[in-house]
Amino acid sequence: MLKKASQTYIDNFKGFTREIWVLTIVTFINRAGVMVVPFLSKYLKEDLQFTYSEVGWIMVAFGVGSLVGSWLGGKLSDKIGFYKIMLFSLFMSGVILILLQYVSTFYGLCFGFFLLMLVADMFRPAMFVAIGAYAKPENRTRALTLVRLAINLGFAAGPALGGLVIMEIGYAGLFWIDGLTCISAIVLFGILVKEKKKFVDPNSETVTLSEVNSVFKDKPFWVFLMACVVSGVLFFQLFTTLPLYHKEQFDLTEFQTGLLITLNGLIIFFLEMPIVSYIERKKINKLKIFNLGLIAMTVSMLLMLINFWAGILIIMMVFMTFGEMFAFPFSNSFAISRAPKDHEGRYMAIFTMSFSLAHIFSSKIGMEIIGHYGYQANWLFMGLLGIVGVILGYWVINLVKKENINL
Repeated sequence: MLKKASQTYIDNFKGFTREIWVLTIVTFINRAGVMVVPFLSKYLKEDLQFTYSEVGWIMVAFGVGSLVGSWLGGKLSDKIGFYKIMLFSLFMSGVILILLQYVSTFYGLCFGFFLLMLVADMFRPAMFVAIGAYAKPENRTRALTLVRLAINLGFAAGPALGGLVIMEIGYAGLFWIDGLTCISAIVLFGILVKEKKKFVDPNSETVTLSEVNSVFKDKPFWVFLMACVVSGVLFFQLFTTLPLYHKEQFDLTEFQTGLLITLNGLIIFFLEMPIVSYIERKKINKLKIFNLGLIAMTVSMLLMLINFWAGILIIMMVFMTFGEMFAFPFSNSFAISRAPKDHEGRYMAIFTMSFSLAHIFSSKIGMEIIGHYGYQANWLFMGLLGIVGVILGYWVINLVKKENINL
């Protein structure tokens, strides 16, 4: 029985091209080194002594840089190709990360994190287009899931190690490790993978230019993006308000916070690929699964209203993780399925921008609510926002259903 289960799990990883595996390994190396992000709010609040409001504004600059970088990355991926964008983005973001440890003023950090995310998030739409180039069409959702698996396995290793680094040598060590892993990852990618055009599948379900004249006229896509923003706002609480809450409410160390985030990565490593493969085989509606993910995220936020028992942090993380597993792989897949041929970069840029926008709202709104009304008010607000997201999700399902009927 165990042998059969193991073989079934292994079978989920078959059928990928060599380039997809290299991209996956490079992504893991990069994400394992991303130790700054989970501790950024703690670094700004506790180490540099900024106020909640100032931390919120620095995180806004972080999010605005991500927003601009996502748009620029998608546009340039269509213009000059995803490959060059990926090489430039990761190499330069590594350099900027190393330099950022020497900046400690409020305005300097606002500009520094804006510049970092502008360069770093050019990578994301380019990476999505790369998956379209190197993955066979029938494996695209699984390839997206494989790369996400690498991201989450990296996050599983990174935060716990990052917590130890902080406790032993301080925050400066995080910037060095993060920067050097960015540079080493993209050097490896440049050596092992050569530029390639996308697979073109004549039977692809991707919509054509005659069906959607412009991304700005694609109503289901824009309602879907609003739901994505909500899912992002809820998810980014893990990296903005929650690390501070762990310390202030339950007196957790950086290492314990890192272990909670590691739990997220481990659950995803063992369960996400089998879940996605099952949903693909059974041809279950991807938008319904996305909405189920939003429901789980909403529950996770409302669970945080229980503030007298530290064990709730584990339960909350389990709900958030399942929400993430249901929502994110299928949101990626739906977004790229809406893109007309040769316009994937534009669609994926706008899609990734929705999460950049979510990062802006998640950090600033969360910090302001906490600063004025406390953590309980923030969890309640996030729970109500999640309910709005679920309603938007059902709206998208109905819009797409009507669209298919009219075809």
